[in-house]
Amino acid sequence: MTDDARGFHKPVRRPAELFDRLFAADDPAEVSRVAHSTARALVARVREEPDAAVVERLVAFTDRNGIDDIAELWSRSPAKSLPGTLWRLYLLQLMVHDDPQTAAMTYERGRIELRSADPVVAGAPTPAGPDELVGLIDLILRGVFVGDFAVALERAAAFCRVQASGASHVADDYEGTESDRASAFTTRALRLSDYAGDLAAAAALWRRDALV
Repeated sequence: MTDDARGFHKPVRRPAELFDRLFAADDPAEVSRVAHSTARALVARVREEPDAAVVERLVAFTDRNGIDDIAELWSRSPAKSLPGTLWRLYLLQLMVHDDPQTAAMTYERGRIELRSADPVVAGAPTPAGPDELVGLIDLILRGVFVGDFAVALERAAAFCRVQASGASHVADDYEGTESDRASAFTTRALRLSDYAGDLAAAAALWRRDALV
């Protein structure tokens, strides 16, 4: 499946209308309230009593259940909010799990091209293959529930910056021969760059006890 066809999420396995049946579309305040309350309750409960089995189930959630269940709760939330942050982290995880070969290729290209400490902050081995990228993104998501939440977000932001750099350079490679593929990688790079900024901002908000 190509990047432009896939985006960052798989086809949902439940009807999109379910969200509107649960929380009426004309009541955005209720949608927002549920999104924020579920995100707060989930993170607080697991971090207060970090049961290893529960953490592993949360890390593996999208593999077992798809992204639609999470989307019903968090996808409409602002980027710099707790539910919006969790939504972006799960999308990043799904991007890697869904196509680890492409993720590894863009990450390695970004690591080579990017002149910053981001590859070190993200924490992938050198070089990083598909299995290593899957392990890294799962480790970053696990850090949301155990350890320093802000550090996990900073690692995710660094990961996005490396990936964005790699995708941008790959787009340049294809520009003269495969314009559609170049466009798909450009879109991927822009999205990852946006996510990097959102996650870095969320880390700063968390440190101020202001990520809600």
